[in-house]
Amino acid sequence: MDPVIGWYQPEQEGPARQLWSRIAEARCVPMTDNNSNNKAPEFIPIDSNCHDDRSNPIHHPPRKKTDNRASTFNLNSDHANLIGKHGGCPWRELRSKYDRGVIGLHQEIEDFHKYISPTSEEREVRNVVVLKMKKLIKELWPAAKLQVFGSFRTGLYLPTSDIDLVVIGKWNVQSQERLPLRTLEQAIYQHNLAEPGSVKVLDKASVPIVKFTDRLSEIRVDVSFNMSNGVKSAELIKKFKQRYPVLYSLVLVLKQFLLQRDLNEVFTGGISSYSLILMTISFLQLHPRQTALTPGANLGILLIEFLELYGKKFNYMKTAIRVSEGGSYISKEEVQKNMKDGYRPSLLCIEDPLNITNDIGRSSHGALYVKQAFEYAYIVLTQAVNPLNTLLYDPNKVSILGRIIRVTDSVIEYRQWVKQEFPFSKNPELMLNGSGSSDGENEEEPDTSPDSSAPGSDSDSSSSRGDSGINGISNANNAPWLNNSYYHRAGRGGMPTNNKHRRFVDNGTQGKGTGRLRNYYRASSRDW
Repeated sequence: MDPVIGWYQPEQEGPARQLWSRIAEARCVPMTDNNSNNKAPEFIPIDSNCHDDRSNPIHHPPRKKTDNRASTFNLNSDHANLIGKHGGCPWRELRSKYDRGVIGLHQEIEDFHKYISPTSEEREVRNVVVLKMKKLIKELWPAAKLQVFGSFRTGLYLPTSDIDLVVIGKWNVQSQERLPLRTLEQAIYQHNLAEPGSVKVLDKASVPIVKFTDRLSEIRVDVSFNMSNGVKSAELIKKFKQRYPVLYSLVLVLKQFLLQRDLNEVFTGGISSYSLILMTISFLQLHPRQTALTPGANLGILLIEFLELYGKKFNYMKTAIRVSEGGSYISKEEVQKNMKDGYRPSLLCIEDPLNITNDIGRSSHGALYVKQAFEYAYIVLTQAVNPLNTLLYDPNKVSILGRIIRVTDSVIEYRQWVKQEFPFSKNPELMLNGSGSSDGENEEEPDTSPDSSAPGSDSDSSSSRGDSGINGISNANNAPWLNNSYYHRAGRGGMPTNNKHRRFVDNGTQGKGTGRLRNYYRASSRDW
Protein backbone atom coordinates (compact mmCIF):
# COMPACT_ATOMS: atom_id res chain seq x y z
CA MET A 1 0.00 0.00 0.00
CA ASP A 2 1.32 3.43 -0.92
CA PRO A 3 2.18 5.14 2.40
CA VAL A 4 1.16 8.48 0.91
CA ILE A 5 -2.33 7.43 -0.18
CA GLY A 6 -3.82 5.30 2.57
CA TRP A 7 -3.48 2.99 5.52
CA TYR A 8 -4.83 -0.33 6.70
CA GLN A 9 -8.45 -0.26 7.82
CA PRO A 10 -9.48 -1.96 11.10
CA GLU A 11 -11.12 -4.92 9.35
CA GLN A 12 -7.86 -5.56 7.47
CA GLU A 13 -5.79 -6.01 10.61
CA GLY A 14 -4.93 -9.51 11.74
CA PRO A 15 -2.44 -12.37 11.33
CA ALA A 16 -2.94 -12.63 7.54
CA ARG A 17 -2.16 -8.97 6.98
CA GLN A 18 0.92 -9.22 9.22
CA LEU A 19 2.18 -12.25 7.34
CA TRP A 20 1.78 -10.69 3.90
CA SER A 21 3.43 -7.50 5.16
CA ARG A 22 6.44 -9.50 6.28
CA ILE A 23 6.57 -11.22 2.88
CA ALA A 24 6.47 -7.84 1.13
CA GLU A 25 9.26 -6.53 3.39
CA ALA A 26 11.41 -9.58 2.64
CA ARG A 27 11.00 -8.99 -1.09
CA CYS A 28 12.08 -5.36 -0.68
CA VAL A 29 15.47 -6.23 0.87
CA PRO A 30 18.12 -4.99 -1.62
CA MET A 31 20.53 -7.40 -3.31
CA THR A 32 23.92 -7.57 -1.60
CA ASP A 33 27.25 -9.23 -2.22
CA ASN A 34 28.26 -12.54 -0.71
CA ASN A 35 30.23 -10.91 2.10
CA SER A 36 27.28 -8.90 3.40
CA ASN A 37 25.15 -10.08 6.27
CA ASN A 38 22.10 -8.15 5.04
CA LYS A 39 20.46 -10.90 3.00
CA ALA A 40 16.85 -11.72 2.36
CA PRO A 41 15.60 -14.63 4.51
CA GLU A 42 15.33 -17.96 2.76
CA PHE A 43 11.81 -18.54 4.15
CA ILE A 44 9.05 -16.65 5.96
CA PRO A 45 7.78 -18.49 9.06
CA ILE A 46 3.99 -18.77 9.17
CA ASP A 47 3.41 -17.70 12.75
CA SER A 48 0.04 -16.21 13.63
CA ASN A 49 1.53 -14.64 16.74
CA CYS A 50 4.30 -12.87 14.88
CA HIS A 51 5.02 -9.34 15.94
CA ASP A 52 4.22 -6.60 13.45
CA ASP A 53 7.36 -4.51 13.67
CA ARG A 54 6.23 -1.05 12.61
CA SER A 55 9.58 0.49 13.43
CA ASN A 56 11.27 -1.29 10.53
CA PRO A 57 12.99 1.34 8.35
CA ILE A 58 11.65 -0.40 5.22
CA HIS A 59 8.36 1.35 6.04
CA HIS A 60 9.81 4.83 5.61
CA PRO A 61 10.18 5.84 1.96
CA PRO A 62 11.60 9.38 1.66
CA ARG A 63 8.44 11.21 0.62
CA LYS A 64 7.44 13.34 3.57
CA LYS A 65 7.57 17.07 4.14
CA THR A 66 9.26 17.53 7.50
CA ASP A 67 7.39 20.77 8.24
CA ASN A 68 3.89 19.36 7.74
CA ARG A 69 2.32 18.70 11.13
CA ALA A 70 -0.78 17.24 9.52
CA SER A 71 1.05 14.60 7.48
CA THR A 72 -0.12 11.01 7.96
CA PHE A 73 2.66 9.69 5.75
CA ASN A 74 3.42 6.06 6.59
CA LEU A 75 0.63 5.83 9.16
CA ASN A 76 0.79 2.03 9.02
CA SER A 77 4.28 2.00 10.46
CA ASP A 78 4.25 5.13 12.60
CA HIS A 79 0.77 4.81 14.08
CA ALA A 80 1.81 5.44 17.69
CA ASN A 81 3.68 8.67 16.96
CA LEU A 82 1.12 10.11 14.55
CA ILE A 83 -2.26 9.38 16.14
CA GLY A 84 -1.48 7.09 19.07
CA LYS A 85 -2.45 9.60 21.76
CA HIS A 86 -5.70 11.13 20.48
CA GLY A 87 -6.84 8.52 17.96
CA GLY A 88 -6.98 10.78 14.89
CA CYS A 89 -10.75 11.45 14.94
CA PRO A 90 -11.28 14.26 17.50
CA TRP A 91 -14.46 15.50 15.78
CA ARG A 92 -16.34 12.41 16.96
CA GLU A 93 -16.33 13.80 20.49
CA LEU A 94 -18.94 16.36 19.40
CA ARG A 95 -21.68 13.73 18.95
CA SER A 96 -22.60 10.69 21.05
CA LYS A 97 -24.22 8.62 18.30
CA TYR A 98 -24.12 8.54 14.51
CA ASP A 99 -26.66 7.17 12.08
CA ARG A 100 -25.71 4.46 9.62
CA GLY A 101 -24.55 4.82 6.02
CA VAL A 102 -24.31 8.10 4.15
CA ILE A 103 -26.33 9.89 6.84
CA GLY A 104 -23.66 9.01 9.37
CA LEU A 105 -20.98 10.22 6.96
CA HIS A 106 -22.91 13.47 6.54
CA GLN A 107 -23.01 13.91 10.32
CA GLU A 108 -19.29 13.25 10.60
CA ILE A 109 -18.52 15.87 7.94
CA GLU A 110 -20.63 18.39 9.83
CA ASP A 111 -18.77 17.61 13.05
CA PHE A 112 -15.42 17.76 11.27
CA HIS A 113 -16.37 21.18 9.93
CA LYS A 114 -17.17 22.42 13.43
CA TYR A 115 -13.98 20.98 14.88
CA ILE A 116 -11.49 22.07 12.21
CA SER A 117 -12.90 25.59 11.76
CA PRO A 118 -10.55 28.20 13.25
CA THR A 119 -11.10 29.29 16.83
CA SER A 120 -11.05 32.93 17.90
CA GLU A 121 -7.51 32.46 19.24
CA GLU A 122 -6.28 31.05 15.94
CA ARG A 123 -7.85 33.89 13.97
CA GLU A 124 -6.43 36.62 16.16
CA VAL A 125 -2.92 35.15 16.32
CA ARG A 126 -2.90 35.24 12.52
CA ASN A 127 -4.04 38.84 12.56
CA VAL A 128 -1.13 39.70 14.85
CA VAL A 129 1.27 38.15 12.33
CA VAL A 130 -0.29 40.24 9.58
CA LEU A 131 0.01 43.36 11.74
CA LYS A 132 3.74 42.82 12.26
CA MET A 133 4.23 42.41 8.52
CA LYS A 134 2.24 45.54 7.83
CA LYS A 135 4.49 47.52 10.18
CA LEU A 136 7.56 46.10 8.47
CA ILE A 137 6.30 47.00 4.99
CA LYS A 138 5.45 50.55 6.11
CA GLU A 139 8.95 50.96 7.50
CA LEU A 140 10.58 49.73 4.30
CA TRP A 141 8.26 51.28 1.70
CA PRO A 142 5.87 53.91 3.17
CA ALA A 143 3.93 54.20 -0.09
CA ALA A 144 3.36 50.44 -0.45
CA LYS A 145 0.29 48.57 0.79
CA LEU A 146 0.01 45.09 2.23
CA GLN A 147 -3.03 42.98 1.39
CA VAL A 148 -4.16 39.52 2.47
CA PHE A 149 -5.31 36.94 -0.06
CA GLY A 150 -5.61 33.20 -0.27
CA SER A 151 -7.27 30.97 2.30
CA PHE A 152 -6.95 33.42 5.19
CA ARG A 153 -8.95 36.00 3.26
CA THR A 154 -11.61 33.55 2.07
CA GLY A 155 -11.89 31.73 5.40
CA LEU A 156 -11.16 28.35 3.82
CA TYR A 157 -8.06 27.64 5.87
CA LEU A 158 -6.98 24.85 8.19
CA PRO A 159 -5.17 25.26 11.53
CA THR A 160 -1.77 24.74 9.90
CA SER A 161 -2.41 26.69 6.68
CA ASP A 162 -0.05 29.49 5.74
CA ILE A 163 -0.85 33.19 5.32
CA ASP A 164 -0.61 34.65 1.82
CA LEU A 165 0.33 38.32 1.62
CA VAL A 166 0.98 40.60 -1.32
CA VAL A 167 2.83 43.92 -1.29
CA ILE A 168 1.39 46.41 -3.76
CA GLY A 169 3.96 49.01 -4.84
CA LYS A 170 5.71 50.60 -7.79
CA TRP A 171 7.71 47.61 -9.02
CA ASN A 172 7.87 46.00 -12.41
CA VAL A 173 6.67 42.42 -11.94
CA GLN A 174 7.96 41.43 -15.38
CA SER A 175 11.51 42.35 -14.36
CA GLN A 176 12.15 39.95 -11.48
CA GLU A 177 15.54 41.37 -10.58
CA ARG A 178 13.87 44.64 -9.62
CA LEU A 179 11.59 43.08 -7.04
CA PRO A 180 12.97 43.79 -3.54
CA LEU A 181 12.93 40.15 -2.43
CA ARG A 182 16.35 40.30 -0.79
CA THR A 183 15.55 43.58 0.92
CA LEU A 184 12.53 42.01 2.54
CA GLU A 185 14.55 38.94 3.50
CA GLN A 186 17.16 41.06 5.29
CA ALA A 187 14.48 43.10 7.08
CA ILE A 188 12.76 39.97 8.37
CA TYR A 189 16.08 38.77 9.80
CA GLN A 190 16.94 42.17 11.27
CA HIS A 191 13.62 42.44 13.12
CA ASN A 192 13.85 38.84 14.34
CA LEU A 193 10.42 37.95 12.98
CA ALA A 194 11.22 34.52 11.58
CA GLU A 195 12.33 31.15 12.83
CA PRO A 196 16.10 30.77 12.37
CA GLY A 197 16.78 29.36 8.93
CA SER A 198 13.14 29.48 7.82
CA VAL A 199 13.41 32.44 5.42
CA LYS A 200 13.53 31.34 1.79
CA VAL A 201 13.59 33.51 -1.32
CA LEU A 202 12.08 31.81 -4.38
CA ASP A 203 13.22 34.30 -6.98
CA LYS A 204 13.20 31.80 -9.86
CA ALA A 205 9.58 30.71 -9.41
CA SER A 206 6.82 31.79 -11.79
CA VAL A 207 5.57 33.96 -8.93
CA PRO A 208 8.62 35.10 -6.91
CA ILE A 209 7.91 35.01 -3.18
CA VAL A 210 9.57 35.24 0.21
CA LYS A 211 8.64 32.40 2.58
CA PHE A 212 9.24 32.28 6.33
CA THR A 213 7.83 30.89 9.56
CA ASP A 214 6.76 33.35 12.25
CA ARG A 215 9.04 33.07 15.28
CA LEU A 216 6.34 33.28 17.95
CA SER A 217 3.29 31.54 16.49
CA GLU A 218 5.06 29.15 14.04
CA ILE A 219 2.65 30.21 11.30
CA ARG A 220 4.09 30.07 7.79
CA VAL A 221 3.90 33.24 5.69
CA ASP A 222 4.29 33.73 1.92
CA VAL A 223 4.88 37.26 0.63
CA SER A 224 4.65 38.18 -3.05
CA PHE A 225 4.78 41.51 -4.87
CA ASN A 226 2.21 43.23 -7.07
CA MET A 227 0.14 40.08 -7.67
CA SER A 228 -3.22 41.82 -7.51
CA ASN A 229 -5.00 38.85 -9.10
CA GLY A 230 -4.60 36.95 -5.82
CA VAL A 231 -6.86 39.41 -4.02
CA LYS A 232 -9.40 39.36 -6.85
CA SER A 233 -9.41 35.55 -6.84
CA ALA A 234 -10.10 35.52 -3.10
CA GLU A 235 -13.05 37.85 -3.54
CA LEU A 236 -14.40 35.63 -6.32
CA ILE A 237 -14.22 32.57 -4.06
CA LYS A 238 -16.07 34.42 -1.30
CA LYS A 239 -18.91 35.06 -3.73
CA PHE A 240 -19.06 31.37 -4.61
CA LYS A 241 -19.16 30.57 -0.89
CA GLN A 242 -22.33 32.61 -0.60
CA ARG A 243 -23.85 30.99 -3.69
CA TYR A 244 -23.10 27.39 -2.64
CA PRO A 245 -23.59 26.83 1.12
CA VAL A 246 -22.09 23.32 0.95
CA LEU A 247 -18.83 24.59 -0.57
CA TYR A 248 -17.26 25.44 2.80
CA SER A 249 -17.64 21.97 4.33
CA LEU A 250 -16.57 20.12 1.19
CA VAL A 251 -13.45 22.22 0.72
CA LEU A 252 -12.35 21.81 4.34
CA VAL A 253 -12.62 18.02 4.09
CA LEU A 254 -10.84 17.88 0.72
CA LYS A 255 -8.08 20.26 1.83
CA GLN A 256 -7.42 18.13 4.89
CA PHE A 257 -7.46 15.02 2.70
CA LEU A 258 -4.72 16.42 0.43
CA LEU A 259 -2.77 18.18 3.19
CA GLN A 260 -2.15 15.05 5.22
CA ARG A 261 -0.92 13.29 2.07
CA ASP A 262 1.43 16.16 1.12
CA LEU A 263 -0.56 16.67 -2.08
CA ASN A 264 -1.71 20.21 -1.27
CA GLU A 265 1.09 22.08 -3.03
CA VAL A 266 2.34 21.99 -6.58
CA PHE A 267 6.04 21.72 -5.73
CA THR A 268 5.45 18.63 -3.57
CA GLY A 269 3.67 16.75 -6.35
CA GLY A 270 0.07 17.82 -5.72
CA ILE A 271 -2.28 20.61 -6.72
CA SER A 272 -2.80 24.08 -5.31
CA SER A 273 -5.65 25.00 -2.99
CA TYR A 274 -7.00 27.37 -5.63
CA SER A 275 -7.17 24.50 -8.16
CA LEU A 276 -8.98 22.31 -5.62
CA ILE A 277 -11.53 25.02 -4.84
CA LEU A 278 -12.21 25.64 -8.55
CA MET A 279 -12.65 21.90 -9.09
CA THR A 280 -15.19 21.85 -6.25
CA ILE A 281 -17.00 24.88 -7.64
CA SER A 282 -17.19 23.27 -11.07
CA PHE A 283 -18.51 20.06 -9.50
CA LEU A 284 -21.33 22.03 -7.82
CA GLN A 285 -22.09 24.17 -10.87
CA LEU A 286 -22.62 21.15 -13.10
CA HIS A 287 -24.29 18.90 -10.55
CA PRO A 288 -27.42 17.31 -12.07
CA ARG A 289 -29.42 17.61 -8.84
CA GLN A 290 -29.95 21.23 -7.93
CA THR A 291 -31.36 20.16 -4.56
CA ALA A 292 -27.86 18.95 -3.74
CA LEU A 293 -26.72 22.57 -3.53
CA THR A 294 -29.11 23.63 -0.77
CA PRO A 295 -27.90 24.08 2.84
CA GLY A 296 -29.56 20.82 3.93
CA ALA A 297 -27.96 18.65 1.24
CA ASN A 298 -26.27 15.41 2.28
CA LEU A 299 -22.56 16.19 2.45
CA GLY A 300 -21.65 12.50 2.51
CA ILE A 301 -23.24 11.87 -0.87
CA LEU A 302 -21.64 15.00 -2.32
CA LEU A 303 -18.20 13.99 -1.08
CA ILE A 304 -18.49 10.51 -2.60
CA GLU A 305 -19.75 11.97 -5.89
CA PHE A 306 -16.85 14.43 -5.99
CA LEU A 307 -14.33 11.63 -5.41
CA GLU A 308 -16.00 9.51 -8.08
CA LEU A 309 -15.94 12.33 -10.62
CA TYR A 310 -12.28 13.32 -10.25
CA GLY A 311 -11.02 9.90 -9.22
CA LYS A 312 -12.68 7.70 -11.86
CA LYS A 313 -14.75 9.52 -14.47
CA PHE A 314 -13.12 12.84 -15.39
CA ASN A 315 -11.11 12.76 -18.62
CA TYR A 316 -7.91 14.58 -17.70
CA MET A 317 -6.39 14.03 -21.15
CA LYS A 318 -8.99 15.88 -23.24
CA THR A 319 -11.18 17.95 -20.92
CA ALA A 320 -10.65 21.34 -19.29
CA ILE A 321 -12.64 23.00 -16.50
CA ARG A 322 -14.31 26.39 -16.81
CA VAL A 323 -16.13 28.05 -13.90
CA SER A 324 -16.96 31.36 -15.54
CA GLU A 325 -20.32 31.93 -17.25
CA GLY A 326 -22.08 29.36 -15.11
CA GLY A 327 -19.46 26.64 -15.52
CA SER A 328 -18.85 24.06 -18.23
CA TYR A 329 -16.47 21.41 -19.52
CA ILE A 330 -14.55 22.40 -22.62
CA SER A 331 -12.00 20.71 -24.84
CA LYS A 332 -8.35 21.50 -24.32
CA GLU A 333 -8.10 22.48 -27.97
CA GLU A 334 -10.53 25.32 -27.34
CA VAL A 335 -8.53 26.44 -24.29
CA GLN A 336 -5.31 26.46 -26.27
CA LYS A 337 -6.78 28.94 -28.75
CA ASN A 338 -6.83 31.59 -26.01
CA MET A 339 -3.41 30.77 -24.55
CA LYS A 340 -0.18 32.51 -25.41
CA ASP A 341 2.00 31.12 -28.16
CA GLY A 342 4.08 28.18 -27.03
CA TYR A 343 1.79 27.19 -24.15
CA ARG A 344 -0.21 23.99 -24.12
CA PRO A 345 -2.97 22.97 -21.71
CA SER A 346 -1.68 20.96 -18.76
CA LEU A 347 -2.92 17.57 -17.59
CA LEU A 348 -5.18 19.26 -15.05
CA CYS A 349 -6.41 22.17 -17.14
CA ILE A 350 -8.48 24.82 -15.32
CA GLU A 351 -9.24 28.04 -17.12
CA ASP A 352 -8.50 31.07 -14.97
CA PRO A 353 -11.85 32.83 -14.41
CA LEU A 354 -10.03 36.18 -14.23
CA ASN A 355 -7.71 35.63 -17.21
CA ILE A 356 -8.70 33.16 -19.90
CA THR A 357 -5.12 33.03 -21.23
CA ASN A 358 -3.93 31.48 -17.98
CA ASP A 359 -4.15 27.80 -17.00
CA ILE A 360 -4.46 27.49 -13.20
CA GLY A 361 -3.29 23.86 -13.26
CA ARG A 362 -0.30 24.60 -15.49
CA SER A 363 2.31 23.50 -12.92
CA SER A 364 0.32 20.61 -11.42
CA HIS A 365 2.56 17.89 -12.81
CA GLY A 366 1.53 15.50 -10.02
CA ALA A 367 -2.20 15.66 -10.78
CA LEU A 368 -2.32 11.91 -11.39
CA TYR A 369 -1.21 11.31 -7.80
CA VAL A 370 -4.21 13.35 -6.69
CA LYS A 371 -6.46 11.38 -9.02
CA GLN A 372 -5.14 8.15 -7.52
CA ALA A 373 -5.83 9.41 -4.00
CA PHE A 374 -9.38 10.44 -4.93
CA GLU A 375 -10.04 7.03 -6.47
CA TYR A 376 -8.75 5.27 -3.35
CA ALA A 377 -10.98 7.41 -1.11
CA TYR A 378 -14.01 6.74 -3.32
CA ILE A 379 -13.53 2.99 -3.06
CA VAL A 380 -13.05 3.10 0.72
CA LEU A 381 -16.11 5.29 1.38
CA THR A 382 -18.48 3.44 -0.95
CA GLN A 383 -17.61 0.19 0.80
CA ALA A 384 -18.11 1.76 4.22
CA VAL A 385 -21.59 3.21 3.48
CA ASN A 386 -22.89 0.16 1.61
CA PRO A 387 -25.84 -1.16 3.69
CA LEU A 388 -25.06 -4.72 2.55
CA ASN A 389 -21.61 -4.55 4.10
CA THR A 390 -22.54 -5.31 7.70
CA LEU A 391 -18.92 -5.37 8.89
CA LEU A 392 -18.30 -1.72 7.97
CA TYR A 393 -21.78 -0.23 8.10
CA ASP A 394 -21.88 0.90 11.75
CA PRO A 395 -20.12 4.29 12.16
CA ASN A 396 -20.40 4.09 15.95
CA LYS A 397 -17.79 1.34 15.98
CA VAL A 398 -15.37 2.74 13.41
CA SER A 399 -15.43 6.24 11.94
CA ILE A 400 -16.46 6.38 8.28
CA LEU A 401 -14.77 9.72 7.58
CA GLY A 402 -11.77 8.55 9.61
CA ARG A 403 -11.09 5.93 6.94
CA ILE A 404 -9.73 8.65 4.66
CA ILE A 405 -8.99 11.55 7.05
CA ARG A 406 -7.08 11.69 10.30
CA VAL A 407 -5.99 14.63 12.45
CA THR A 408 -2.54 13.99 13.87
CA ASP A 409 -1.59 14.37 17.52
CA SER A 410 0.80 17.14 16.51
CA VAL A 411 -2.02 19.26 15.05
CA ILE A 412 -4.29 18.65 18.04
CA GLU A 413 -1.59 19.61 20.53
CA TYR A 414 -0.59 22.66 18.48
CA ARG A 415 -4.18 23.91 18.59
CA GLN A 416 -4.31 23.28 22.34
CA TRP A 417 -1.06 25.19 22.71
CA VAL A 418 -2.43 28.19 20.79
CA LYS A 419 -5.59 28.20 22.90
CA GLN A 420 -3.59 28.03 26.12
CA GLU A 421 -0.91 30.57 25.28
CA PHE A 422 -3.08 33.15 23.50
CA PRO A 423 -6.50 33.10 25.24
CA PHE A 424 -8.13 35.94 23.30
CA SER A 425 -11.59 34.60 24.16
CA LYS A 426 -10.86 35.28 27.84
CA ASN A 427 -9.73 38.82 27.06
CA PRO A 428 -12.47 40.38 24.93
CA GLU A 429 -10.76 43.77 25.10
CA LEU A 430 -8.02 42.32 22.90
CA MET A 431 -10.31 41.08 20.16
CA LEU A 432 -10.23 42.93 16.89
CA ASN A 433 -13.17 45.25 16.49
CA GLY A 434 -13.71 44.21 12.86
CA SER A 435 -15.35 47.54 12.09
CA GLY A 436 -13.02 48.69 9.37
CA SER A 437 -9.94 50.86 9.44
CA SER A 438 -8.87 52.40 12.71
CA ASP A 439 -5.52 53.85 11.73
CA GLY A 440 -6.77 56.35 9.22
CA GLU A 441 -6.05 54.34 6.09
CA ASN A 442 -8.51 53.10 3.54
CA GLU A 443 -7.51 49.76 2.11
CA GLU A 444 -8.36 49.50 -1.56
CA GLU A 445 -10.20 46.24 -2.15
CA PRO A 446 -13.29 45.12 -4.08
CA ASP A 447 -16.67 45.52 -2.44
CA THR A 448 -17.80 42.28 -0.81
CA SER A 449 -20.95 41.20 0.96
CA PRO A 450 -20.67 39.66 4.43
CA ASP A 451 -20.50 35.90 4.55
CA SER A 452 -22.36 34.94 7.69
CA SER A 453 -22.95 31.32 6.78
CA ALA A 454 -19.49 30.08 7.73
CA PRO A 455 -18.24 29.77 11.31
CA GLY A 456 -15.63 32.39 12.01
CA SER A 457 -16.20 34.12 8.68
CA ASP A 458 -15.16 37.59 7.63
CA SER A 459 -18.35 39.11 8.98
CA ASP A 460 -17.82 38.03 12.59
CA SER A 461 -18.43 41.07 14.73
CA SER A 462 -15.71 40.21 17.23
CA SER A 463 -12.97 39.24 14.82
CA SER A 464 -12.80 39.88 11.10
CA ARG A 465 -10.20 38.65 8.68
CA GLY A 466 -8.34 40.25 5.86
CA ASP A 467 -7.44 43.93 5.80
CA SER A 468 -10.03 44.91 8.42
CA GLY A 469 -8.13 42.72 10.86
CA ILE A 470 -4.87 44.43 9.95
CA ASN A 471 -6.25 47.82 10.82
CA GLY A 472 -8.48 46.87 13.69
CA ILE A 473 -5.69 45.41 15.77
CA SER A 474 -4.08 48.78 16.36
CA ASN A 475 -6.38 49.29 19.37
CA ALA A 476 -4.79 46.31 21.08
CA ASN A 477 -1.31 47.79 20.68
CA ASN A 478 -2.36 50.86 22.65
CA ALA A 479 -3.52 48.84 25.65
CA PRO A 480 -2.07 50.22 28.95
CA TRP A 481 -0.81 46.83 30.13
CA LEU A 482 1.80 46.72 27.37
CA ASN A 483 4.16 48.87 29.46
CA ASN A 484 4.08 46.50 32.45
CA SER A 485 4.66 43.11 30.84
CA TYR A 486 7.89 41.21 30.60
CA TYR A 487 8.81 38.89 27.77
CA HIS A 488 11.20 36.00 27.89
CA ARG A 489 11.87 33.30 25.32
CA ALA A 490 12.27 29.99 27.09
CA GLY A 491 12.84 27.32 24.45
CA ARG A 492 10.76 24.28 23.63
CA GLY A 493 10.71 22.32 26.87
CA GLY A 494 7.66 20.53 28.17
CA MET A 495 6.06 19.65 24.84
CA PRO A 496 6.11 16.38 22.88
CA THR A 497 9.29 15.79 20.94
CA ASN A 498 7.46 15.56 17.61
CA ASN A 499 6.05 19.09 17.99
CA LYS A 500 7.77 22.44 17.66
CA HIS A 501 6.06 24.60 20.25
CA ARG A 502 7.08 27.71 22.10
CA ARG A 503 7.04 28.47 25.79
CA PHE A 504 6.59 32.01 27.06
CA VAL A 505 7.40 32.86 30.67
CA ASP A 506 5.67 35.78 32.36
CA ASN A 507 7.26 37.20 35.51
CA GLY A 508 4.29 39.43 36.26
CA THR A 509 1.48 38.87 38.70
CA GLN A 510 -1.24 38.19 36.15
CA GLY A 511 -2.71 34.76 35.39
CA LYS A 512 -0.70 32.37 33.24
CA GLY A 513 -2.75 32.68 30.08
CA THR A 514 -3.27 36.46 30.24
CA GLY A 515 0.41 37.10 30.92
CA ARG A 516 1.53 35.05 27.95
CA LEU A 517 -0.94 36.79 25.69
CA ARG A 518 0.39 40.16 26.80
CA ASN A 519 3.93 38.94 26.23
CA TYR A 520 2.98 38.05 22.66
CA TYR A 521 1.84 41.60 21.96
CA ARG A 522 4.81 42.98 23.82
CA ALA A 523 7.18 40.91 21.71
CA SER A 524 5.37 42.13 18.58
CA SER A 525 5.91 45.77 19.52
CA ARG A 526 9.51 45.49 20.78
CA ASP A 527 10.84 44.82 17.31
CA TRP A 528 9.79 48.29 16.32
